[in-house]
Amino acid sequence: MPKLPGKNEADAFAGQAHLNLPEYISVKSLKDGARQILETPDLELKVALAYYVANQWFKGALSISRGSAERPMPDRPGRPAKPDLLPPRDMPKRAVGGKNGKVALLHSLAHIELNAIDLTWDLIGRFTHVPMPRSYYDDFVRVGLEEAKHFTLIQERLAKLGAAYGDLPAHDGLWQAAQSTGKDLLARLAIIPLVLEARGLDITPSMIEKANATGDEDTASVLHVIYRDEKGHVAFGAKWFRFMCDRQRVRPEPRFQQLVKQHFKGPLKPPFNDRARSEAGLTPGFYRPLIKLT
Repeated sequence: MPKLPGKNEADAFAGQAHLNLPEYISVKSLKDGARQILETPDLELKVALAYYVANQWFKGALSISRGSAERPMPDRPGRPAKPDLLPPRDMPKRAVGGKNGKVALLHSLAHIELNAIDLTWDLIGRFTHVPMPRSYYDDFVRVGLEEAKHFTLIQERLAKLGAAYGDLPAHDGLWQAAQSTGKDLLARLAIIPLVLEARGLDITPSMIEKANATGDEDTASVLHVIYRDEKGHVAFGAKWFRFMCDRQRVRPEPRFQQLVKQHFKGPLKPPFNDRARSEAGLTPGFYRPLIKLT
């Protein structure tokens, strides 16, 4: 059983969340918990369930799945009435600078982290029919817990600025990656941790620098936590992508490139944080050939 960063805090939150969970909620397995996390449009409940299910899993209180007795994962996650979800091309230009700029940046990050919660728990629950070691679930339950933590940290930062998630519109493009890879675990591992999360390793350091340069140390602190955790998320993706490629007797780098061209819309754009990516096991041979191919 891995030791989670901040696990004591997670345990404390999970205990409190359990007291606050509605009486009708009963988590019967890891897959059942993952499905409930996705389905609820109540963001406080979504986060509380993520902490609770992770806590129960690491305590050994949940099986992976109850088989055919369980309902399938939903096609789309539950969402509140706000924010308005728009096609990426219809998104208004984001404010830059000042309080409005900070709020706009944090709101976009909150939307990314909310989608990351659902994408991770969908990865956990949708592919339980694929035989995987228990340590695979240990790794991605940890990711699901940390994504919930990130969303909470950003919400708290927004609140201190007098804002909240839902105040601004958000784009509806992130879930397309889940829909495109819903039947292929290897493709899901390629796109979610190794493309989308790896992109966070490229852009987060500059956001931290800008936050520090403007004296916004609170936002910089939140971004530091996210950046640190994202390295682990990419490492888990690389680890299990290689594991499945070994199982299928295929070379990881060409298979990754094939899956990205098939399932990811748009190019992979430099600059890349080659050092952080390599430290996480995502070496340049995976992604640099895709610059010219896309």
